[in-house]
Order: sequence, then C-alpha cells, then structure tokens
Amino acid sequence: MEQSKQLLGEETLFGVTQIFKALADPTRVQILNLVQDQEYSVNDIARTLGFNQTTVSHQLRFLKNLRLVKSRREGTTIYYTQDDNHVLELLSQTIRHVEHH
Repeated sequence: MEQSKQLLGEETLFGVTQIFKALADPTRVQILNLVQDQEYSVNDIARTLGFNQTTVSHQLRFLKNLRLVKSRREGTTIYYTQDDNHVLELLSQTIRHVEHH
C-alpha cells in the first residue's frame, strides 16, 4: 500500500492560503505583475494601473506583509519590487496558461 501524504501543518496551511488569497484579488495581481521586473513608486503604480494611491498603498501593505513585495526608501519616495520569485513564477505560469486557452 502506498504511503499517504503527510498533512500540512497549521502554519504552512495558513501561509499557502494567504498567498492564494493575495493572488485572488485583481488589483494585487496587477501590482505583482507590474513590479515583477523593476521597481515602482506608489505613484507610478497608481498612475500606470489607473488606481488611486490609497488603494495601491493598502494592497502593497498586504503584499509586503506576505513578503511578496519589498520596499526601498529614497528620500521621501518608497519604491516597491517583487520579493518572491516562487510566487511570481506561479503567477507567470498562470497568466501563460490563461492566455494559451
């Protein structure tokens, strides 16, 4: 008889569901896709995606708490870029999958 797979621990299960929660929001997907290859300020993200600055700041805080984006301060401006290649690769593969069909 084949050995059954071990159940996920609570911490792992919570982390996985939080990442999928992050990827379930269209605004967060747009932000992650944008910051995948270069850094952007909050204003640049808002202008590029057509969102207001408050919405972008709120979503960036959510993504930063999950360590999906990281920030760097330069003077009074904070720049954001991706911080997790694994999740961004998952996002890229999903985008390619959807665009293929």
